[in-house]
Amino acid sequence: MARAAGVSAMTVSRVINGENNVRPATRDAVNAAIAALDYSPNPAARSLAGAGQLRIALLYSNPSAGFLGEFLVGTLEQAARADVQLIFEKCEIGDHELEVTRDLIARGVDGVVLPPPLNESAAVLDLLSEAKVPTVLVASGQPPEHLIAVSIDNREAAFTMTQHILALGHRRIGFIEGDANQAASAARLEGYRAALATQGIAFDPALVARGLFTYRSGLDAAEELLDRADPPTAIFASNDDMAAATVAVAHRRGLDVPSDITVCGFDDTLLATAIWPELTTIHQPIADMSRAAIAMLVAAIRRKEPAKGVDHRLLDFTLIRRQSDAAPRRRPRTVAS
Repeated sequence: MARAAGVSAMTVSRVINGENNVRPATRDAVNAAIAALDYSPNPAARSLAGAGQLRIALLYSNPSAGFLGEFLVGTLEQAARADVQLIFEKCEIGDHELEVTRDLIARGVDGVVLPPPLNESAAVLDLLSEAKVPTVLVASGQPPEHLIAVSIDNREAAFTMTQHILALGHRRIGFIEGDANQAASAARLEGYRAALATQGIAFDPALVARGLFTYRSGLDAAEELLDRADPPTAIFASNDDMAAATVAVAHRRGLDVPSDITVCGFDDTLLATAIWPELTTIHQPIADMSRAAIAMLVAAIRRKEPAKGVDHRLLDFTLIRRQSDAAPRRRPRTVAS
């Protein structure tokens, strides 16, 4: 393994155990060697070495199946590499999430991973903090300073996408918000507004519709925007589920995407390439974030002393252009007879 990656055996051990003191390029080389050799750690050897198997719980309640699928892929891969036992618990927002959290604390889990929307549940975070259970937040729009977190810059990503749509020539750009209870939703709206301001375009609340990050809410939001007397020529949805719903609504109304209307999404889940036309979207490295989350949490748990600073890691996003965007159609004016 060490020879294949061109590093020392100690460096390989640090990567597998999720320790932070490894350069990103070196970590990538080791992970590539692990994948190429189909390596899996020997639990007995790790136990003798004193590492022991950790039990980490993942609480999920995500309305986007695409996001959750990508998230689980990365989580399972990194857990296998780090010899971590994963405990999956589905939560319904409300009293059930507290019941599940209390049960996990009572069972003595070593750490907890919280993807959205549970990553912003104040009640859950308070319970875990009081019990001193190491916790990592994934894709949080505004993580507390005292908790480990990995995400992207949601505001900058939305700004980049809106600028792209503006560069195509669109000036009436609709926006579908995500769940109002998630800070990432507000950050994406801020990015949209900031990009409009760079072109001197006044923010129009009538071009913003509320969604919940679900396909169903995207259908309702798209209908609302396209029912306007002066509908937008482009719609930017806060995730791929709602963008896919917007494409469906456009097709139902006899509109061609992208000739009649541009539709763009956010996340770059499998859904983005499972519909026609394929979505132009922001690639949020969901699987990479979940891998990093497990590695960061394992390192925090196995560290005998507190870290000098809490790890808040920002990963890069990418604008992926596909077939759902184009310049606005120039229609001839109707001349009264």
